[in-house]
Order: sequence, then structure tokens, then C-alpha cells
Amino acid sequence: MNGKLFVVPTPIGNLEDITLRAIKTLKEVDLILAEDTRTSGILLKHLQIDKFLKSYHQHNEHKVLEEIITLIHSGKNIALISDAGTPGISDPGFLLIRECLTNNIEVSVLPGPTAFVPALVASGFPCDTFAYYGFLPQKKGRQTKLKLLATETKTFILYESPFRLVKLLEELSTFLGKERKACVSREISKLFEENKRGTMEELIKYFTSKTVKGEIVVVVEGSNTKNAATSDDEE
Repeated sequence: MNGKLFVVPTPIGNLEDITLRAIKTLKEVDLILAEDTRTSGILLKHLQIDKFLKSYHQHNEHKVLEEIITLIHSGKNIALISDAGTPGISDPGFLLIRECLTNNIEVSVLPGPTAFVPALVASGFPCDTFAYYGFLPQKKGRQTKLKLLATETKTFILYESPFRLVKLLEELSTFLGKERKACVSREISKLFEENKRGTMEELIKYFTSKTVKGEIVVVVEGSNTKNAATSDDEE
């Protein structure tokens, strides 16, 4: 009889942001797949969970797929976690989930922390419909994606490293216009959580003058005829 794959979201900052069901699942499975065993080890120690961890990350996920599928087929229940948030959302997970479904293995996805949801709600922009783009390509295809974002009519969400935040804001200002409004959220759920709202011009000035730490979510208002930057010189 097959085991199951459990996709378990973990806290994005505050260690108290984990569900009772997630804790129960992590205690009961036979094996936990972790993006970084050192990071996950800290969480499991905090939760008093003593369970074997196996590395599963973007650099080895293709190599270990067959082994994991074999273990689940043998009856093992396995949990998949990432360093923070929900696996599969800008974190490893998609390949394994797809492979499990292809092999008729049940996948149970638990609800839980995802960074873009509190950032989206806190932005104050319309969120009845929205577009999630995650991290933009670093090189090839970046300008093409930025041109696409300039015409996106929905509120849209980006992830970014604190080291590249100002560069991203400058690019968004060029392609979308300096008056386009956005909200930059960082350290979500932590002691120094910050949600900074303003135009691209204001945000660039603010974040250029300070040291930025923590994971970054940038929520941008959608395009309309008033704020869209479409002139050739702006592109």
C-alpha cells in the first residue's frame, strides 16, 4: 500500500505561525524532506520533533525523485517542507508533487504561511484578482517580463532579495513610471516587520538611504491609462 506525500507550510518568520495539524503531521511521518536541513533543524528542535531529515532542494531534486517515489510506494509517509512558507511557491516542490500525481500517489497539501498573502492584503491595493510573478529572471528574459508587467492591469506580486531591491524598484520605475504605487513588505511576522507604501520614486529614495534585511515582497498596483508608462524613452 502506498504512503502519502504531505506538503507542509512552515513559518516565514515567527515560529508560532504553524498550525497544530502541521505539527501533528511532522511528528507522524516517516521522513521529512527539507530544503536546508540546518534551517529546518532549528524549527523541529523548537517544536520538539525528533525526525530524520533528508535534503531536497533545487540542486538535487531531479536526482532524488525516483528514490522518494520508491519510498512512498513502499508505504512510507513523507513530509515536504521548505525553509519558510509553502513548498512550491518560489521554493522546490513542483517536480515532486507532479511526479507523485503521475504515479497515483496521494498528495495532501496543508494550509499555512505564504509570504505574499499578508503582503497583498497589507498593501491596500485591490486583491479580488491579482497576479503572482515571484522572482523575475536575473538575466535572460528580464526586460521582456518587465515590459509585460507594465501592461498588467491586476495588482501584481514580486519576490526579491534585499540586496537587489533598489535595482528592482529602479527598473519598475523605468518600465511602469515613477508615479506607479507599490508596497514593499519585509520581515513579515517578525519583530521589525515593515510595510512601506508609496510611489516608485518615493520607495527608491527611502530604500536607498537604509540597509535592508529580510525577505522582500513587492506588491504593485495594476496598470491603467493614468499610470501606465508606455513611451519609447521610458522603455
